[in-house]
Amino acid sequence: MLPVTYPAKPIVPAQGMSLYIHVPFCKSKCPYCDFNTYQGIENLMSPYLGALTTELALWGKALARPVVNTVFFGGGTPSYLPEGAIGQILAATQESFALQPGAEITIEANPGDLSEAACRKLLAQGVNRLSMGVQSLDDALLQMLGRRHNAAQAIAACQEARLAGFDNVNLDLMYGLPHQTLTQWQETLGRLLALDPTHISAYCLTLEEGTPLHQWVAQGKLPEPDPDLAADMYHYAEDALELAGYRHYEISNWCLPGFPARHNLVYWRNLPYLGVGPGAHSRLGEFRFWDVSSPRGYVSNVEQWAKSSPLPLTALTEAALGTVPPVGGQEHLGAPLIAAETMFLGLRLMEGMDLAEASLQAGQDLAERYRTEITELVELGLLERSGDRLRLTKRAYLIANQVFIRFLD
Repeated sequence: MLPVTYPAKPIVPAQGMSLYIHVPFCKSKCPYCDFNTYQGIENLMSPYLGALTTELALWGKALARPVVNTVFFGGGTPSYLPEGAIGQILAATQESFALQPGAEITIEANPGDLSEAACRKLLAQGVNRLSMGVQSLDDALLQMLGRRHNAAQAIAACQEARLAGFDNVNLDLMYGLPHQTLTQWQETLGRLLALDPTHISAYCLTLEEGTPLHQWVAQGKLPEPDPDLAADMYHYAEDALELAGYRHYEISNWCLPGFPARHNLVYWRNLPYLGVGPGAHSRLGEFRFWDVSSPRGYVSNVEQWAKSSPLPLTALTEAALGTVPPVGGQEHLGAPLIAAETMFLGLRLMEGMDLAEASLQAGQDLAERYRTEITELVELGLLERSGDRLRLTKRAYLIANQVFIRFLD
């Protein structure tokens, strides 16, 4: 039998890509956060906005005005930007890219920044999906996490977002926290479900090295999180959310029917996306690359790119990316890494992955490449296969990393 061949891919396929916009500003930085965010640099907001809209224009030209299907404002705290800034950024996006009608446009927001009037202004600027970092409805836990809001403010923000007209609202939650009890977790879920959000993301705390929270645990100021208790919290969420009508569609994500996070599905399906803003990551063609992290350096490097009068890119190569000053680093994704990432990202979805479809996307026969690994994981009861459909078994949800690591060389 002749080997399957796969055609070369353009930089951005005809069906388009997603756009991630990084906002590095926070009024205060949470002690568990290791994202590229800063407090006390509000004086850079105006130069940042100028650089960001310029970067959007330059990438639009470089990539020949590609189709954009979803936009995600992450951070940092995008809701902390000056009034009208989101509309300014989206106007630049529409001018430089073929932003699809009905594109999902999400903004991350701190509940303390939101009122009915603020939500109406976000809607008027083009945002149609709100993602709130609620984390907990226990005030003591919120204080430990360094959050700027309390439980009452979080509930009020959810209600006011609905009144303003948001019909697509995600709430981010955290479990497995120091001092957190199962009862506190149950109460938080119960109170939030009463607000009828369309989407819930629940993430187990990861103690990131170098963060204050990691240091506090290492110094004994806070207890080590209990992994068995965290597992109980996860299983409770599975049952409670299913009973409330939510579909568990990704390891850490649940939605009402018709409301999955379309932008995040792009990541899990290993599809192309462009990231703009300090430290933002992109995945286009056979490359992953990222902008310089320093907001001040980012502004300077975008200005340098604009002065160079860049031409459209005919191909994405190491040399081509080297001519883009905002790009601070790059990684060529060879066939082994593309294959591995396609597998472990796709298997995060509860429906799993279609191996034939994923193989076409990855440019290689994944079923054949991982024949031994798939067979062994099925025999261990961690994967189940039906034809070309491959997915995690329910018992593997909490130990998924033990499955994913099998696909890495």
